[in-house]
Order: sequence, then structure tokens, then C-alpha cells
Amino acid sequence: MSRMAKKSPSDPLPRPMRFPYSKQKLEDMLSKEWLLPNKIGAYASSSALGCNTRRYHGLLIASAAPPVQRIAALATVMEQVRIGSGNHDLATNEFSDAFSPRGMEHLVEFVHDVMPRWVYRVDGVEIVKELILAEAANAVAVRYTVRGSATTLLLWPFAALRDYHSLRKVHQSHQMTFENRDEGIVVLDRQGPPHTLCLRVEGEKFEAKPQWWYRFLYRQDVARGQEGYEDLYTPGFFACTLADGQVLQLTASLDEFVAVDFDAAVAARRRRLAELAGAVGPQADETTRRLAVATDAFIVQRDFPAAAPQATVLAGYHWFADWGRDAFVALPGLLLATGRFDQAREVFRTFVGHLSGGLIPNRFDDYSNAAHYNSIDASLWFIVAAERYLEATGDQAFWRDVLMPAAHAILAAYHNGTKFDIHADADGLLKGGSPTTQLTWMDVKLGEEAITPRQGKAVEVNALWYCAHRILGLRGQSVDRTMAEQYAHQADLIAPAFAKAFWNPSQNCLYDCISDSGPDAAIRPNQIFAVSLPHSPLPPAQQVKVVQKVREQLLTPLGLRSLSPLDSRYRRRYGGSWESRDRAYHQGTVWAWLAGPYVEAVLKVADDKAKAVAEARRCLQAFGPHLAEAGLGSISEIFDGDPPHEPHGCIAQAWSVGEVLRAKVLVEQAARSLKAP
Repeated sequence: MSRMAKKSPSDPLPRPMRFPYSKQKLEDMLSKEWLLPNKIGAYASSSALGCNTRRYHGLLIASAAPPVQRIAALATVMEQVRIGSGNHDLATNEFSDAFSPRGMEHLVEFVHDVMPRWVYRVDGVEIVKELILAEAANAVAVRYTVRGSATTLLLWPFAALRDYHSLRKVHQSHQMTFENRDEGIVVLDRQGPPHTLCLRVEGEKFEAKPQWWYRFLYRQDVARGQEGYEDLYTPGFFACTLADGQVLQLTASLDEFVAVDFDAAVAARRRRLAELAGAVGPQADETTRRLAVATDAFIVQRDFPAAAPQATVLAGYHWFADWGRDAFVALPGLLLATGRFDQAREVFRTFVGHLSGGLIPNRFDDYSNAAHYNSIDASLWFIVAAERYLEATGDQAFWRDVLMPAAHAILAAYHNGTKFDIHADADGLLKGGSPTTQLTWMDVKLGEEAITPRQGKAVEVNALWYCAHRILGLRGQSVDRTMAEQYAHQADLIAPAFAKAFWNPSQNCLYDCISDSGPDAAIRPNQIFAVSLPHSPLPPAQQVKVVQKVREQLLTPLGLRSLSPLDSRYRRRYGGSWESRDRAYHQGTVWAWLAGPYVEAVLKVADDKAKAVAEARRCLQAFGPHLAEAGLGSISEIFDGDPPHEPHGCIAQAWSVGEVLRAKVLVEQAARSLKAP
């Protein structure tokens, strides 16, 4: 567990996390990862030790077409301190059989704060390393401060200059080289991508000494069953002599030299994060404020060729772009709970602008602005998010002009039939997909094999379908009474059809899916949405039974399992090869985002509200310690189904953070209502 620094009582920012280093903590600090994002999808990230442990790590992962086309530009900087006649390494890298150099031997502590900070001590000299990204440019500044005596620093920048999903190999076709410019050094690959890495240390001498270092080991990639070795290139080093107390800055940027005012960038980030921490209220606990701060990473700008940039939601770090389903599940927690209503409206517009055949994009492409539409529920989550926006803001004008027309277009297209055989069946329930398509959030395929086939009528899809009709039936009254009454009438027909089709009397819960071959009786968490959504198609007694079944078989301290442990297909652990991970992804793996709907359902069905608040708080308690584990200050995507529920997947996931934050807010609202006269 981290030690926390003292802070001002009036400062809403969470306390910095401090991780002192010792030999016994080597593995622990390699497993902790920090993330420093900016507003265009670029980021810096590595382990707390400063040793890169996955291909997605680096000091500058740039975004060539915000927020995508990400380029691993500056992989690392290896620092040497020259004191007297001796050189001492500060950097740490892992290779197949050793750590080299072993700079961790001089590391005193790592501090996770508004920016990452490492403190080293060598022969009585303290060197502090900090870094910050430009707010809206592909540029990073690395700052060094020396205290104790005059010292010479040698800074060796290592370039990758590759797509961030791939790896650089010296034997592959390349012509890595560098050029001296008036502004600094430019590293480029004359046979590779048309991007350059621009390096500058103001007023300091560069000594050319180009070389390759071979087979850096990325342990996290190896653990995921992927290739985990990379070769990196350095053009040489900057030699910098610093007096006691002097500061030095290395600036790296993509394609052009960018000036970064370090202090101004830190101040701007601090102000923004303080506003987020303060937005959840003065009584919010440390975990809630940390989650509010964590939301900042996911809200970025998407560039459009013929239109102004607009806000979007990155689904997760390090490898996801913006996904429609994730965006609208996460939006209430990320943006509404933190009061960022302007950005919420931008996110809605970003996706409404690409509405096609009633379908909100499932995702935007990593390499273009193309939208992919293979989702049955993203559009329905859009309508639920619109309802939560209207509830939070009362913004009738935006509902009337943007949200309701889009919602009406979605439901009309679904009723009439649209892509992927999505249509309303004769009983009024929503049906879609085929054995070779995966349209729900349980979407893993291996070749043509669907690991969790859910074509037909999925339970959460039809809970959303009912809820969307009820929303338009109620909210549409102020715009078009006739249309609203039609939706209300359809909702009245859907509810009994839902209960008739999905209720499993032998298990006292809901079937997961109804296909042409019959009902799927697997106990999965998807049924919780039939209780948690703003409008439920179930009578109260059945809602209580659904919550009880989920509590008995799926609940863990870090979310809900994706399949009951009593099922023969249950996978206890997530890990190993790509295939092994995919087969476990929705077959028992715990998903943190499902803690949100579970907590909401518990609060809704309880007769004893005080008992429900206590249970809900217990459900969220483990997320506090988790914030100091994998992705520092954030919540991982998934966890093992069995204890101790080790974290996996993305180190920072938008809907994990958004839904847990929303749940925390709901619990405290419920607690306050108990005290109200």
C-alpha cells in the first residue's frame, strides 16, 4: 500500500501516492503502471519503476489523427549521472536474463500525482525526474532537478517510431538515422512511417553516438501470450552540467519541434483535475475524488476532416479507441457525475453525426474516421444516457433538438428492421444477429466461432428496448404527444412479453438469451439490467429474485462475474495465450463496470434502505485499494473470476471508472436521503 503525502484541507485533489523503493518491492513496482494522458489521445505510460513492461509503454505515444493513429515515438530516456570520475545509471530496463542498467538501485521513491515523479540519490546528490505532456499537442517534456552539488547528466533518448500495436525489430526493413537541425535532433526512419521524433535540450551539447539496443523484454506482453521483445535505436546523448538546484528539460515531439512550458502545463492540468475532484462535492471520500480525477483520461477530442473537433470517449488504455457502447455506458459517470455537461453534449453530437440506419457506431476505426456499426445495444445505451443527461440537467432544448430526434430514429429503424437482421419480432421483443455475428457486449469471436453466441433475443438488449420505449413515452410528451403515446403503448406490450419470454421459473431468475433453438439458462449478469435501468419490465417481486440470484452466484468484491461458477464452462482465471484469454473473457471473468448496475439494483429493490446502503458500500469498498495496484489511480477492465481476483486487461477502463463513480454517487445520495426529515 502507498504512503500518502500531507495536503491542504481545502485542496480537493487526492493525496499523492508514494511508493518507496526497496529490493523486496521490485516485482510490485513493475506491476504498478502510471498513465499521463492529454486531450488529443496522446499519452505517456510505464511502470512505477520506470521500466517499460509492455509495447504500449513509452514517454511519448503520439496521436497522429486524434485520438487515434497512435505512434510509439519516444520509448524511454536512459540517464547517467557523472559524479567525479564515475558514471551512475538511473534508468532500468529488463532483458531476457537481466535488468540492465540497474538504475532502480538509486531509486528512493516513485510519486504518482498530477504528474509522475521519480526521486533518485547517488553519492549524496538527489535527482528528481518529472514529466508532463502538452495539453493538446504531441509533445512531452521531461524535467530533471539536481540538488546537492554540481552534476553532469547524460541523457540517451531511445526511439521506436512505430505503430503502437507493433514492435520495432532491427532485422526488419528500416533506415533509422538522425539529422542535426538548428532546433535540435530529428530521428527518422527513411524506410518506415512518415513520422519523425524531434528532440531538444535547450542550450546543451549533443554528442552523436548512434546505436541499437537489442531485445528489450516486455513482461506484460509475454504474460498475455504475445511477442514481447523489441529493439530500440538511440542517436546519441545530450551532455548537461547542472549546478546545485538547477533544472534541465528535454522536450520530445512528433513531426515538428514543439515548445512545452513545463510549469504552465502542470498548472493547467492541476486546475482541471482539482475541478473534477471538487465536482463530486466537499463530503466525497478519497476514493470518489480519485475516480473523479481518473475520468479526465477518457475525454478526448476527435478530429473530423470537414468539421470542428468534438469530444469523444476513449474506451480504455492502452489499446482501445472510442466505442459507442462504452461511451454511453460510461458517460453518466464520466461527465454527468462531474458536471461536464458541455462535453457530454459534444459526445452525443459526435455519435449522432454518424447515426446510420438507426445504429450508433459500435466503434470508430483506429486508422481512419470510418465508423463500424456491429452493435445491437450501443444505440439503446445512447437513449438511456440521454435520459440520464436530461435528468441531470433538465436541458429540454437539447433533448428536443438533438437527443429525441435521434432516439426516435433509432427505435423506428429497429421496429422496421435494419442491419444485422435487427428487428422487432411478432411478440414485440427485439431480435437480431446470426450465429456468425456478435452484436452484444459479449462479443468475442475466434475465427467464425462465437465464444458466447447470443443471437436472437438477448435479455439486456430487451431490457434496454423496453426502457427506451418508456423513456420516449414519458419524455416525448413535451414534444409530440401522439408519438409519445404510441411509444408508451408499445412499452405496455413489451413488458408482459419480456416477462413471459425471459422468466426462468426453475431458477427464479431470467434466461440470458432466447434463440430459435430455445432459451439459454446460463446464469449471467446481463439480467441485472432488467432491474437497474431507469424503467424495468419486471414486477417488483421478480426484480428482487433477480438481484438475489446475481448476489448468490455472480457477485465479487470487484464487480460481477460474466458466468456462474456453477456452470461447466466457467473459467477461473484470465490469462495465457490470446485464445485462452478470449475463451475466458466472458466465461467467468469479473467485469468492474457491472458493479454500477448491481449497486443501482440493490438500492432500487430494497425494503430496508439502510441495509441496502450498507450492502452497496461493501460492494464498492475494494475499489479503493485497487486504485493503488495495477493502473495507478484508475480501475482495470477485468479481474479473475476466482479470488484473489487479479486485475487484467486495460489498466484504465472508461466504463469501469464511470460506473463505479456513478455507483458511489448513488450510494451517498441514498445515504443522505435516509437522514432527510
